[in-house]
Amino acid sequence: MESTTELLQGTLDLLILKVLSLGPRHGWDISQRINEISEQLLTVNQGSLYPALHRLEGRGFVDAEWTMSATARRVRSYRITARGRQCLTKETQVWRSYSRAVNLILQTR
Repeated sequence: MESTTELLQGTLDLLILKVLSLGPRHGWDISQRINEISEQLLTVNQGSLYPALHRLEGRGFVDAEWTMSATARRVRSYRITARGRQCLTKETQVWRSYSRAVNLILQTR
């Protein structure tokens, strides 16, 4: 079995919401922050990130607006909404339960 840094299906939304709970960010910055926090174990490519952001925006979990970056470039910045925070809380609990179950199985002798 090959080792991979691909995100498990369904976890990208959770990771994006978590990063945005720390403050508004533009797309590239979100992917960089996920990479930094995970100590370079997780990478998010643009082909996955932007569809996820649009999906989250469509569901009312994030808002987006055009802003100027530190380099004076126009970028689309995203921020988590109250509804997104509720989703983050719920999905974090689901993820922790799932992770615990997998760890229990992996620890079995």
